[in-house]
Amino acid sequence: MKTVLKAMLLVGITTAAFAHSGVKDPDVKARMHLMGQIGTATGVLGNMARGTLDYNAEAASQAREALIKGGNAIAAAFQTEAHDPKTEARPAIWENWPDFVAKAAVLEDAARAMDPGSLVGVRTGMGAIGKSCGGCHEDYRVKK
Repeated sequence: MKTVLKAMLLVGITTAAFAHSGVKDPDVKARMHLMGQIGTATGVLGNMARGTLDYNAEAASQAREALIKGGNAIAAAFQTEAHDPKTEARPAIWENWPDFVAKAAVLEDAARAMDPGSLVGVRTGMGAIGKSCGGCHEDYRVKK
């Protein structure tokens, strides 16, 4: 299990590093790093929920904590309106700041509500986490 989890984290870090190459603005780079960490944690929990990664209570708890911490850090990371050609952040973030901050709080709340102590808890919690991510990305992330 530990080998699979380490491999998934390495893939997430490597992918994020590649996406960040060439980014000049330090605020954008920091935001991208934060969102990469959130994506990696979500991937661990999502893969457990789908059964493509064996359930592990410790790993689920660590991923949940990363989501709580990440959700809490989103508003501060996006406080400065910074742009870079590689960013996926839409200007609508700063145009609708209160809504953006509220949606970041929904992620943190959803992660706090998740029970990582069982596979059922992870599966149940991932519905709200996925919905919070999708709701924010729909309005504030450039479509790939």
